[in-house]
Amino acid sequence: MKGSDLFVKCLENEGVEYIFGVPGEETVDLTDSLSRSGIRFIVTRHEQSAAFMAEVYGRMTHRPGVCLATLGPGATNLTTGIADAHLDKAPLVAITGQSGLEKTHKESHQYIDIVTMFKQVTSWNSKVMRSDFIPEIIRKAFDIATDRPGAVHIELPEDIARENSSKQPLLRKIHPHITMHDEQDLKKAADMIRESAMPVILAGNGVFRGAAANELRRFVRSSGLPVITTFMGKGALPADDEQYLGSMGIKDRDHIMCGLEIADLVITVGYDYVEYSPRSWNPDGSKSIIHINSDHPETDESYIPDLMLLGDIRQALYKLNQQSGLKKEMPERFKSVRSRMVAELENYKDDISFPLKPQKIISDIRECMSRNDILVSDVGAHKLWAGRLFPAYEANTVFMSNSLAAMGFALPAAIVASFLKPEIKLVAVAGDGGFLMNLQELETAVRLGCSFVVVIFNDSKYGLIEWHERRQFDQSIGTEFTNPDFVKLAESFGAKGARIETAEEFRPQLREALDAGGVWILDVKVDYSENIKLTEALKNNICEI
Repeated sequence: MKGSDLFVKCLENEGVEYIFGVPGEETVDLTDSLSRSGIRFIVTRHEQSAAFMAEVYGRMTHRPGVCLATLGPGATNLTTGIADAHLDKAPLVAITGQSGLEKTHKESHQYIDIVTMFKQVTSWNSKVMRSDFIPEIIRKAFDIATDRPGAVHIELPEDIARENSSKQPLLRKIHPHITMHDEQDLKKAADMIRESAMPVILAGNGVFRGAAANELRRFVRSSGLPVITTFMGKGALPADDEQYLGSMGIKDRDHIMCGLEIADLVITVGYDYVEYSPRSWNPDGSKSIIHINSDHPETDESYIPDLMLLGDIRQALYKLNQQSGLKKEMPERFKSVRSRMVAELENYKDDISFPLKPQKIISDIRECMSRNDILVSDVGAHKLWAGRLFPAYEANTVFMSNSLAAMGFALPAAIVASFLKPEIKLVAVAGDGGFLMNLQELETAVRLGCSFVVVIFNDSKYGLIEWHERRQFDQSIGTEFTNPDFVKLAESFGAKGARIETAEEFRPQLREALDAGGVWILDVKVDYSENIKLTEALKNNICEI
């Protein structure tokens, strides 16, 4: 069979359901082979969106998402999405076409060395030099993307796609990961918890990668330990659980830092250094740390664990939970941290000022969603408000680009979440800047029959950058722009739109849109003067608890 047919059979062997991408001349053999496959090729309007979609597929299913682009500009357009998956440790396999091998040693039309370029944003990548190598390369790519979650890349030159091969896909054997945590280490961890006066759990993205949320909840119920999450860890513990203190992620000295400041032992569970630097919560390196994760942590003087339980996070928590005498009462000082974070959202739920306060928008969105519904956030000032205040109750119900913080993420992410979970309601929040970066995917969403609402925080500015500029220089430079009519824009793509004119209109309109189904855009004017007010309020934040 020809190489492209073998390539597709190997993808089928790996259980690939979808490939997101944009076709090109150098990938025509591959797309032709896909046309005779059970794999669904989902055409996107930009390669960056295809990579974001593959990333979110990986995050939701824990299986590698796959994206496809042609050579040159098609491949370079994938870079942001691949890098996002790489830093957020989402399993992703990127496939790019390339000129025939006879052109790669000299200056050729559209040729650049993509394999070398992608080395910085992937865990592994390879050019297919012979069609016979395809089974081994694909098997290795999926192994690495799954076992060391992140992005990998395969380049398939057009002449190799046409080259015949007698090879077949490799037999795929699933070997369970068995981690035998040392009993002495488990006993030491239990002793550290018993002896600690103010222990706290810091839960991150790895809790979801390791499907460990339920085990974490059991451990928290039996131990009574308080929990702080990163933005990526939201939903690891329900927001209405009395042990949940809140989420951390902004650079200002937020209320949640009081909880970490008084802690004498931090038990990190699935916490990745890239989610939020330990220098922000352990600047002098004085806190005792128990590191529970699938792999070794990044080396940093503010993060030197006293004990590491490496491997399967679920098993580590299960084994730790079997240690006796871990039950602790949560100190009143931790309860004060929780009450401050809860009160901040509650204080704005009845605010009727217009433009709407970001806290009010977040509160209204939460009121219109059930516990299992999904929130997707783009990157901008709204992300910090959602990350701080949006109450998440279940695992994998909040998705955002965090480690790379890439604008344009929300719309592609919402598309994938919508067709993977059509039974849930979904809201995507985006700034007017970030939304316009991938707005072309509105056509993709409508074509695929998706159902979700995009709430645009409209301030006609790059609001997050203005926030930083005003905080440092007391002025804003180069952040203002004009916007299109978002309602007419939505309608031009076959979606629906509504402009919110008063605070009282927003919640009923959002409910109507969610109930009606289809793709909706809600244009909401936001009062981002709250950004600087928050900075000022937190500037002299003292842990008077």
